[in-house]
Amino acid sequence: MIMNQDTIHSKNQKSLTTVSPLIKWPAILLSYVFHPVFIPLYAVLFLVYVHPSYFSGFADANKLRTIFILIQNAVFYPLFCIVLLKGVGFIDSLFLRTKKDRIIPYIACGIFFFWTFLVFKQQNIYPRILPSFMLGVFLASSAALIANIYFKISMHAIGLGGWLGLFLVIANTNTMLMTWPIAAVLLITGLVCTARLIVSDHTVKEIYTGFFLGLLAQFVAAYVLL
Repeated sequence: MIMNQDTIHSKNQKSLTTVSPLIKWPAILLSYVFHPVFIPLYAVLFLVYVHPSYFSGFADANKLRTIFILIQNAVFYPLFCIVLLKGVGFIDSLFLRTKKDRIIPYIACGIFFFWTFLVFKQQNIYPRILPSFMLGVFLASSAALIANIYFKISMHAIGLGGWLGLFLVIANTNTMLMTWPIAAVLLITGLVCTARLIVSDHTVKEIYTGFFLGLLAQFVAAYVLL
C-alpha cells in the first residue's frame, strides 16, 4: 500500500510524542537558534568580524551599518511579514507547517533577499563576496518556492547548505584558512538536520534536497559574480 506525503507527515508528527524530552528539547532549541532566517546573519557576522581581509578597512560604524542593513532587510522584514500574514489569516501557523502556508512567505522573502542583494551590490564599498552570498540566498529561496509545489522542502537544510556553500566559496579564494569554519558548519548542519528529523515532519528526502539546493545556489551565485 502506497501512502501519500501528507499521511507520512501525519504519522511522523504523531511519533514525536514518543521522543524523550532529553532529545526533543535540545532538538527544538537547535531548530530555533539555527532557524533559516538567522543563517544569513551568522554568515555575514563571520564575513565582517572573523574573516581577516574582507572588511579590514572598514570603520566599526560601517561594520555595524552593514550588519544593520542585513538584519533589517533579511531578518526583520521576513519575520514581520510572517507575523502579519498570520494576523490577517493568510497562513494557519507561524511555523509554516504546510506547503500552502509557505507560498506567500517564500515570495515575500525572495523579494526581501533580492533587495538586500541589490543594496550590497550597488554600493561598491562592499567586497563582492557579500552580494554574491545574498544572490545565492535569493536563488535558493526562489528554487524552494518551485520545489514547494511538489514537496515540503526543508528550509533549515536550505539555509545550512547555503552557509556551507559560502564557506566553500571562500576556501576556494584562498583568502583565509577555512578548515575550522567548514568543520564547525558541518557539525552544526549534522546536528540541526538530525533535529529536524526528530521534531518536524520532514522526510530524509526533504532534508537532503534542501541542503544540496542551498549549496548549489551559492556556487551558482559565486560563478556569476566572483
